[in-house]
Amino acid sequence: MKILALDSSTELCSVALWLDGVMTVREELAGQRHSELLLPMVQDVLTEAGLDLKALDGIAFGEGPGSFTGLRIGCGVAQGLAFGADLPVAGVCTLLALAEASGASRVIACLDARMGEVYHGVYEKTEGEWRTLIAPGLSSPQQTPDVAGEHWTGCGNGFAAHGEILRSRYAGQLIEVMPDVLPHAAQIAVLGAVQFKRGLGMDAAEAAPLYIRNKVALKTSER
Repeated sequence: MKILALDSSTELCSVALWLDGVMTVREELAGQRHSELLLPMVQDVLTEAGLDLKALDGIAFGEGPGSFTGLRIGCGVAQGLAFGADLPVAGVCTLLALAEASGASRVIACLDARMGEVYHGVYEKTEGEWRTLIAPGLSSPQQTPDVAGEHWTGCGNGFAAHGEILRSRYAGQLIEVMPDVLPHAAQIAVLGAVQFKRGLGMDAAEAAPLYIRNKVALKTSER
């Protein structure tokens, strides 16, 4: 199976080409330059592999949550490439990608949502399969959902931005915190490949970002 994956949901811009488990990756801390970097990265990995888009089985992208602008760019690039090559697409939740990147089997994934809030999701891997225990949501770090049991790994830059509060929130339940983990195309590729193998690819026209939040910035009165 040949899968192209990309993610631009955070400041890290990344592209990965999955060829039956062998990965070719490009990544860069992009700031606001995702739109400049994504297509050259795509061309780089395809050229290195000696492939063109039409040789692929599908395109996976980080659907969100994350930066609104980054999500639109990632989804738009995935759609444009897929339309041109007549390929299916698969949207992969960035919080699940965090869980996959952690290497742990019980994960509380948190991304910094700015405005004093975090995007969060809770996942458990059993026999190689991820289960979503708590679906992606948005809240203040003080009001993240209750999680049962112990031996959880906290990951994502939500723990970098609000680490003290989240560690207190899950006191006695966390065995490790990985605040530097960001969503990456490598994990988007792995998870996207699972979707494609199950026949869950969709038409490019159906692809859409997963925003969760409707509000981009605080009003002056809220600040």
